[in-house]
Amino acid sequence: MTRVIHTGDTHVGYAQYHSQVRRQDFLDAFGAVIDDSIDGDVDAVVHAGDLFHDRRPELPDLMGTISVLRRLDDADIPFLAVVGNHESTRGGQWLDLFERLGLATRLGDEPTVVGDTAFYGLDHVPVSRRDDLDYAFAGHGVDHAALVAHGLFEPFGYADWDTAEVLAESDIDFDAMLLGDNHKPDVAEVDDTWVTYPGSTERASASEREGRGYNLVTFGPDAAGGDDCVDIRRRALDTRPFAFVEVELHEGEGESRVRDRIREHDLADAVVLVDVTGGGDPVTPAAIETFATDEGALIARVNDRREVETDAEIEVSFADPEDAVRERLDGMDLSQAARDVEGAVRTDSIPDANVRETVKDRVEERIDDVAAFERVEPDDSEGDADENDADGDEGDTDESDADDDNADGNDADGGVTDEIGKDGEETNSGARDGDGQVSMEDYL
Repeated sequence: MTRVIHTGDTHVGYAQYHSQVRRQDFLDAFGAVIDDSIDGDVDAVVHAGDLFHDRRPELPDLMGTISVLRRLDDADIPFLAVVGNHESTRGGQWLDLFERLGLATRLGDEPTVVGDTAFYGLDHVPVSRRDDLDYAFAGHGVDHAALVAHGLFEPFGYADWDTAEVLAESDIDFDAMLLGDNHKPDVAEVDDTWVTYPGSTERASASEREGRGYNLVTFGPDAAGGDDCVDIRRRALDTRPFAFVEVELHEGEGESRVRDRIREHDLADAVVLVDVTGGGDPVTPAAIETFATDEGALIARVNDRREVETDAEIEVSFADPEDAVRERLDGMDLSQAARDVEGAVRTDSIPDANVRETVKDRVEERIDDVAAFERVEPDDSEGDADENDADGDEGDTDESDADDDNADGNDADGGVTDEIGKDGEETNSGARDGDGQVSMEDYL
């Protein structure tokens, strides 16, 4: 019998809502899965892709992940994984680095046997290249087999990959497909094979309302009772609380009603997402967000979905836009170099035709000054600036880079004490390119 934890879509490094606290939450959720693996004495951890949110993770995220994987390695529990679309690079993969360090195994068409189960891997493949796949896998000599893959497979939402075709064309009879990419946990049976998503380990979108977690999968005779050799059970994770506040306003109702509805929720350290519908009076999102944070919320976002129809002529006035821009920039933890570039782009003193060259010159002037590319702490505690969008623009069912304003964070132990050199050994100086992110070519 083989027991594994099936997880995926951890998106380490995602500074959701431009919050460094949320960035740490994603690493902490991954660490919680690993801690449960150690406490539960499972045979392996199977990760179905998108370990990182970005294909060029910053050094603190990389080191934090290594710190977590070392805990698993110290417990002699293998980490088996595939590459997802968010983290995929054109050359070597970060998973290759972890494999060279002895902290992971990148699954592929050769079997990796754990107990009585052979695990195979299928990295994310764009739709345009899937016609070239032949699903040829090497044989194995054990009782069970599982395919770990990253993509949107049928019969689940947003599907663009034919699960039945994969199973029919594969050289191996798989007992289960352990999937990643869809953030909603789900399970189904396709042609006598169990197909399942564990969901993401942190809420990467306002649409992910259900609690987060992972799968505990057991392979073995009568694992699920009866004749079924696969048992899939859902395990919950304790993650950052989200408060979803839905307010339908009627005639004569406005901000006071919205505040009353917010008070009905536990706001302590929560991400509060307010959805306003109906009619009623106008509300000011910024004022509502400030109220929620004053009441204890970590982050608040308001989405006013109402359509206001009027024949009256509306007079609109604006505060000083420069003040608004400066306030937003102060919350974005930009480095001094980034502020120089932003100033060049926005100023009226540089003709549009000269902006490109000016930006190039400013970057070149600072290219040898590493400190200029470090983020600058804002005056407030978090600098949590973002659009007033309760959806948070965090969808994950596309194949985009999803680049975000990632800045420095902490590793799972609260700090970064060492870095990894090109030969895989620890060194006191890491390799970092000019934008503060780590380049794969520095290591592989």
